[in-house]
Amino acid sequence: MRARFNPKAIEELNVFDRYITQKEDIQKIILDNKDKKIFLEIGMGKGEFITQMATLDKENIYIGVEISPPILALAVKKLKRYEEENGRINNLYFMSFDAIDITQYFEKNQIEKIYLNFSDPWPKKKHTKRRLTNERFLKEYEVVLRPNGQIEFKTDNRGLFEYSLVSMQNYGLKFNEVYLDLHQTDIFNVETEYEKKFSPFGPIYKIVVEYK
Repeated sequence: MRARFNPKAIEELNVFDRYITQKEDIQKIILDNKDKKIFLEIGMGKGEFITQMATLDKENIYIGVEISPPILALAVKKLKRYEEENGRINNLYFMSFDAIDITQYFEKNQIEKIYLNFSDPWPKKKHTKRRLTNERFLKEYEVVLRPNGQIEFKTDNRGLFEYSLVSMQNYGLKFNEVYLDLHQTDIFNVETEYEKKFSPFGPIYKIVVEYK
């Protein structure tokens, strides 16, 4: 997802009270909510999915991660407009970091589930290691996920879907759910902004895997 360059993006993020930049701050939130589950979306875009999830499940904590500050600034603006009509969402926080650095912010066994929604497919072979379902990312996720923690992955990119199936299988993950055309099923599904726009043009693939 691309966003117009915004030189004030960092400044806009820094004045948002639920934008977290330091490990000690996110750890304090987790400690203060030690009886709650922590759900993390990596590559949240403008935040449609994570906002809806936090709204539907106010008993737990939801954290949206977006590496691009300009896109995250757009997500903050969108959230503020949403909250003007629907009220403040106290269990939702935003962060910005590269997914490979996840262990720099979270401790072992802290995350219940990681959502990967419509990640960049990085189609060129030389960029394979950048795919969020590559082995090097799966290793980092394993550290922060709780025992039997899950990854929930959605994409409309057939190539990335097939790559992810192989990568996850080779890593030894347990497949709980695999869908070749998610929208032709009746399972519960919270759509992302991207999903709403592009699902009419082809199938949405979904995988739910669990660390053994």
